[in-house]
Amino acid sequence: MKAGLRDLIMERMQILIQNATSNARHDPETAERQANLAKRLSTKYRVRMSYEMRMHFCKKCKKFIIPGLTARIRLGRSDVKSIRITCKFCNHTYRKIIKKQITKE
Repeated sequence: MKAGLRDLIMERMQILIQNATSNARHDPETAERQANLAKRLSTKYRVRMSYEMRMHFCKKCKKFIIPGLTARIRLGRSDVKSIRITCKFCNHTYRKIIKKQITKE
């Protein structure tokens, strides 16, 4: 794939995800459609989404989630600092590790 086309697809996906997050509060159907278009661009042109874009999709049901609206975000209280994300569509919970515990000897 040409580098120019890849850059164009990445830019288009970023625009679609940004528009989806801004539209999510007052028009969730349009936000879902924009997020699905970004995902389809990714698969059609074989361009990997960045980590920031992939965080907006549930790992189980693959739906577009917005923190506070369609997902619940909680901070972990154990020794391993993490963020727990619960999808409100499928009720699946997964973790993002913030920092690993450093052991002192």
